[in-house]
Amino acid sequence: MRLEHVQIIASTCFGLAVGWGLPRPWRTRLSEKQHVLSLQDDHEEQQWPSPASMIGDGEALHRPRIGFVALGDSYSAGIGTGVEGKEDACRRGLGAYPQLIASDLPTNSTSFQFLSCTGSTTEEILAGGAASQLDALNASRPVDFALLTVGGNDLGFFEVMNACIFRFYNFYSGTCETALARAQERLDGHEFDQRLYLVITELLDKVRWERKPGFRVTVTGYAQFFNDRTAACDDMSLGIWWRGPKLERALRRRMNAMVRAVNRKIAAAVARINRQFTRDRVLFVDYDAAFEGHRFCERGVVEPDYARNETWFFLVGGPDNVDRPGGNGTTTTTAESPSLSGVIDPATCLPPAQLSGDWGELARCYMAMSKAEDPTLRPARDGDEIMMQNSMWHVPTYYGKTFHPRSLGHEAIRDRIYEVWSSAVAPSDIKF
Repeated sequence: MRLEHVQIIASTCFGLAVGWGLPRPWRTRLSEKQHVLSLQDDHEEQQWPSPASMIGDGEALHRPRIGFVALGDSYSAGIGTGVEGKEDACRRGLGAYPQLIASDLPTNSTSFQFLSCTGSTTEEILAGGAASQLDALNASRPVDFALLTVGGNDLGFFEVMNACIFRFYNFYSGTCETALARAQERLDGHEFDQRLYLVITELLDKVRWERKPGFRVTVTGYAQFFNDRTAACDDMSLGIWWRGPKLERALRRRMNAMVRAVNRKIAAAVARINRQFTRDRVLFVDYDAAFEGHRFCERGVVEPDYARNETWFFLVGGPDNVDRPGGNGTTTTTAESPSLSGVIDPATCLPPAQLSGDWGELARCYMAMSKAEDPTLRPARDGDEIMMQNSMWHVPTYYGKTFHPRSLGHEAIRDRIYEVWSSAVAPSDIKF
C-alpha cells in the first residue's frame, strides 16, 4: 500500500496525515491487506519531503505533519488519571482521551495542543484573555482536527453533586431539589445553547476551516452516572460526612435524566451548526452506552466500592483503574501532593474556589467551612479521620476527580470516537 492510500483514509477521518491516526480496527484490517502502516516500512514508496523543503536544519524527521487541539472541561482534561511530575493547574491527566489519541499518532511528527482545563465553562472559553482556550489556540501550528467536551460546569454539575450526593458543606449545602431545579432551569434556557454554538463556530473560524476541507470538530457528551434500577443501592451513600444522603432510585433517575438532557442539547447544537454547511463540520460522539455495567450502583456492588476496577467513575480519593505515574489517587502520589504551605482559610477560600470552578477547590473549601462551623463533625467512613487530619486541605484532585471517568472510561471514550470516525469514511474514498 502506498502512503497516499493511507492518507486518503486518514484524512477522511478528519485531517490525520498518516495511518497511525486511524482507529485500531482500521489498522488491523489494513495491515492484513498489506503489511505496511508504519512510517518505517516501504521507504522507497513513500514520498518523504526533502530537507530543503523543511524549515530549519536537521529537522526533516521532527517537523509536525499532523496537528490537533483538545479543548473543554475536566472531562476532556482527564483529571485524576495521572501526570508526570507535578500536577498542573488545569489537572490534565495522562489517561485523558485526547492524550490517548495523541499517543496513537507518531510522536516525532505530531503537534498536539492540550488546552482542556478543569473548571472551564463555555463562557470562559469565549471570554477572551488568560482563561480563554480559544485565545490560547495557536492556529499557526498544524490543526487538522479538534476535540471538545464542555457543558457540565455551565449547568451546575458540581452544585448537584454537592447538594444531592456528597454534601461537602454538610447542612449548608442547600437542598438537592433546589440544585436539580437550577440545573433544569439552565437546561431549559437558551444561554447554554447559544454559548456552545459560539464556542464551536469560533473554533471553526479560528482554524480557518474554509482552507481545510478535511477539518472537523469532534464534540463528546457525558455518561450517566448510575444504574438506576438496583433497589439495594437505595440504602447506600457516598456522602462525606456521617449520615450522608442515600442513593435512592428516584435521585439516581433524575440525575441520569439530567445527563441525557445535556447530551441532547449538545447533539442539537452540533446539528444546528452542520445545517449551515454542505457537509458536516462537527461530529457528536455519544459514548454513554459504553458505560453500561460500569456505573455506580451496579447489581451486586456495595457502594462505595473502592476495589472495583469495573466502575469507570472515580470515587472521592479513589484509585485509578489503570496504572500510570501518579494515577493511583492516593494523597501520597507525586501527582497529588502539592506544597503544604498555607492551610485553607475557611473565611476566605470560597470566592477564589468559585472563580476557578474547580470541583476539588470547591469541595475542600466547603469541607473546611463545615469543620470550622462544627468541629464535632465526623467523616462518613472509618479511617477517613486520619486522612482529613493529615492532608484533606491540600489535595484538591482527591475530591475534584470524583464522578469523572477513570482511565478505562477514557479508553472507552477514545474507542467510541474512533468508531464514529470510521463510520464516516466513505468506501469510495478507500483505494488500494
